[in-house]
Amino acid sequence: MDKINLKIDGIQVSVPKGTTILQAAKEYKVNIPTLCFMQGVHEPGSCRICVVEVEGWRGLQPACVTKVEEGIVVKTAGKLVRETRKELLELILANHNRECLSCARNQKCELQKLAEDFGVSSVSYEKKAARAEMDEWGPIVRDSSKCILCGRCVSICSNTQKVNAIEIAQRGAHTTVTTPYEEALSGRSCINCGQCIKICPVGALQERDDSDKVWSALEDPELHVVVQTAPAVRVALGEEFGLPVGINVRGKMVTALRRLGFDKVFDTTFSADLTIMEEGTELLQRIQQGGKLPLITSCSPGWVKFCEHNFTDFLDNLSSCKSPQQMFGAVAKSYYPQKAGLDPKKIFVVSVMPCTAKKYEADREEMMVQGRKDVDAVITTRELAKMIKQAGINFNDLEDSEYDELLGTSTGAGVIFANTGGVMEAALRTVADILTGQDLEAIEYSAVRGFEGIKEATVHIDGLEIKAAVVHGTGNAAQLLDRIREGTANYHFIEVMGCPGGCINGGGQPILMDKSRTQEVNRLRAAGIYALDRQAVKRKSHENPEIKKIYEEYLEKPGSHRSHELLHTHYVARS
Repeated sequence: MDKINLKIDGIQVSVPKGTTILQAAKEYKVNIPTLCFMQGVHEPGSCRICVVEVEGWRGLQPACVTKVEEGIVVKTAGKLVRETRKELLELILANHNRECLSCARNQKCELQKLAEDFGVSSVSYEKKAARAEMDEWGPIVRDSSKCILCGRCVSICSNTQKVNAIEIAQRGAHTTVTTPYEEALSGRSCINCGQCIKICPVGALQERDDSDKVWSALEDPELHVVVQTAPAVRVALGEEFGLPVGINVRGKMVTALRRLGFDKVFDTTFSADLTIMEEGTELLQRIQQGGKLPLITSCSPGWVKFCEHNFTDFLDNLSSCKSPQQMFGAVAKSYYPQKAGLDPKKIFVVSVMPCTAKKYEADREEMMVQGRKDVDAVITTRELAKMIKQAGINFNDLEDSEYDELLGTSTGAGVIFANTGGVMEAALRTVADILTGQDLEAIEYSAVRGFEGIKEATVHIDGLEIKAAVVHGTGNAAQLLDRIREGTANYHFIEVMGCPGGCINGGGQPILMDKSRTQEVNRLRAAGIYALDRQAVKRKSHENPEIKKIYEEYLEKPGSHRSHELLHTHYVARS
């Protein structure tokens, strides 16, 4: 490979031809600030915060899009560069809502950090009229007065997720980030995945804050408030308190939830095991009885809504099973009060999820049983961290405690739902034991693990061949389903997660200030999940003693009439 030699701040650098100045500087530990840039996602070179000086070249150059050339000499922090960056920041801030103290992204805002780094103590330019605020009531809240027009959200929505719910409209001083026809985001084809929130450098996009709703329930003496926590939350919540990425804080989290006042603290991995029992049975029935194939998982509400908008011809392929969140709510308001001697009408179910789309899912009419919501309130990992801080709880000093029994017993299979490929692997563990009638020891299906956009595997179990595919990110899902439509791909079972990387990278997870670390952070969180699986006493869903009990005492068997009433649903075609 051809090498290019140059100097950056006096450092002799040798990099492959085609490398940008920004990439070359990063490789040699020279920091060049960026704002609009995200490698592989959004590389417009428009904000110019990354400008550098190249000796002999006219004007300053945007490092993110300028390719290196032989022998050039680059200065990244000279007086002209520093003053230019500072002036550019002032121009951006002049048209930005600067109410930082009341912003949800205070201290986690890239623009705020750059202003601090460059010593912007005042803004010399007159502030323009703020753009109108919009979308205050959907799962995702937009505040366009804070938008800096970087375009990151448009790129990830259109190019990565293939949703196209956000676009850049008009030109010049009238440029705005909006929705098609300027309708509310919640009223369009938005799938509420929240990836736009995570990629936004400021506070222009946020999840709807439901923490006040939860506080009100906790303070209502008439309500019995229970909470469930998704597996991905336990390996991410610690980041909000300065703990290492991927560390398991399950025990501290349970203790914190009790301190907040929840009557019972349960584990969503219990209902993940329940999902496997129902979905695994559905898969076998479809394969053995000639049902509609491929069976496609329905655990990810963002993916389900994407399918309802864009792939209506695949709606019959979706598993009729509710997601683990909704299954938990259904049994928490039926089986649990029966066992605990409580009035089901007094049960208030709260979910702690890594996913903003779970807020939308909980509100779906299709998820209601006899007009009753399965889940009453959904908060994200970020919202839970905020509540813990509001309560004055010193999270890092908390002792570990365990989930409450009955709906808190889990397996390693339920835990790995957090990772892309986890639902598939958990299902195969149970299906393999059912088909062979044995307690198989080889239970790790490495072919469905990893972060490739589309993974394929053929599994042979007791003479039955199961062709499987695992896909994460709705853009990848669209590509896979198009191949099936064209007849170039054929599967029995497909797992789809709406967010790139799966639930560990959900739209409600902690905000990363350094977006370049996204892949590294996802791998560390995934490693934390697989470590929990290896440590688990039980690693198969059908081995969960509480799962056995709920079928013996209440549901009868997977796929029973009662199971279908409580744990299954349907989907609708959307324009």
